[in-house]
Amino acid sequence: MAYEGVILFGVVFFAGYLFSTLTQQRNGLTHHNLLAAWIGVVAGVYFVWFWTHGGQTLPMKTWRLRVVGADGKAVSVGRAIVRYALAWLWFLPPLALHPLLKLSLPVTLGVAAVWFVLWAAAARFDRERQFPHDRLAGTRIVTVDLARPAAATAG
Repeated sequence: MAYEGVILFGVVFFAGYLFSTLTQQRNGLTHHNLLAAWIGVVAGVYFVWFWTHGGQTLPMKTWRLRVVGADGKAVSVGRAIVRYALAWLWFLPPLALHPLLKLSLPVTLGVAAVWFVLWAAAARFDRERQFPHDRLAGTRIVTVDLARPAAATAG
C-alpha cells in the first residue's frame, strides 16, 4: 500500500495541477468539492485501467500480485469499477462518522486507524485470505508465479 501510495501521489499531484490550471484555481477552497471528485475519478481511472490491462499496477508487479475475477479470469471494466468503489470502504465509513457524530480530529483518526486494522484483519478470517471488498466485488488477489504463464497462475 505504501508503494502504491507513492505512485498514486504522482498521479494525484499531476491531476490536481491540471485541474487548478484549467479552472484557474487561485485558492484551495475554490472548487474544492469538484477537485475532490476529479481526484476520485482520476484515481479510479488509474486503478481500473491497470486492473483491466494485465491485472497489475506497477507496485502489484513488484510484489507479484494480480487482480483477477473470482473465476480466475481477467477483470472486466464493470467489475474493476465495482472493486474500486468498494475499496473506498477502507476509509469512508470511519470518516463519515466525523461530521455525523461531530468527532474531534484525533478521535476520528483513531477510529479510522482501528477500522483500517479491522478491515485488513478481516482477510485473515476469509477462507481464501481475501479482503472484504474483493469478496463483495467478485475479485481476488492472486500471487503471480514467475515460472508459470499468467493463465496457469490465475486458475
